[in-house]
Amino acid sequence: MTQALSRPTTSSEQDRDQHLIYSGITWEQFKLIQAGFADSNRVRLFYYQDTIEILMPGYTHEFYKTIIGFLIELFCLENGIEFEPTGSMTQQREGEVSVEPDESYYFGTSKPTPDLVIEVVFTSGSPKKLQRYQALEIPEVWFWQDGIFSLYRLRDRTYEVISQSEIPELAGLDIELLTRCVAMAKTSRLEAANTFRNALKK
Repeated sequence: MTQALSRPTTSSEQDRDQHLIYSGITWEQFKLIQAGFADSNRVRLFYYQDTIEILMPGYTHEFYKTIIGFLIELFCLENGIEFEPTGSMTQQREGEVSVEPDESYYFGTSKPTPDLVIEVVFTSGSPKKLQRYQALEIPEVWFWQDGIFSLYRLRDRTYEVISQSEIPELAGLDIELLTRCVAMAKTSRLEAANTFRNALKK
């Protein structure tokens, strides 16, 4: 079993993600580890191809994931879009893969899998992030990293980079505006929300 520890450099220990990767883990071992963390809402677990990733997100990670979710939900409310937020709800395929994204959503009606999952990335982490979601057949995946959104759409079992969401309910969401307002929120949540809402009304 190998171990890799990855942490971003910040001025505050509280702000840092704690990030562990272990390989050579069976599904049965993963389920035991998962059960051990059942009462902890600070830990997110991922499993794919005999590798477990354990993430204990820091302040900045949680800040951005919450702001991104808030703005997406604000977009839906302003546009009369029915949505179901499922947060970090575990998505898994027995014996193969398990993920706990930062945010996840169904739009319109509930489906077997979420329409969208979002991950905030502050460490290079596992190179298998997209492969995990591919195994679960998640239609659309967004990553927020270094102040930029990277959007991926599943086509023929492979993810392709896209510049605009292809989820029908999010077709009118300006990703550039969303990016700008997420960054703005670090200084002022109120200004970010008002700027976003006012832009939606134009």
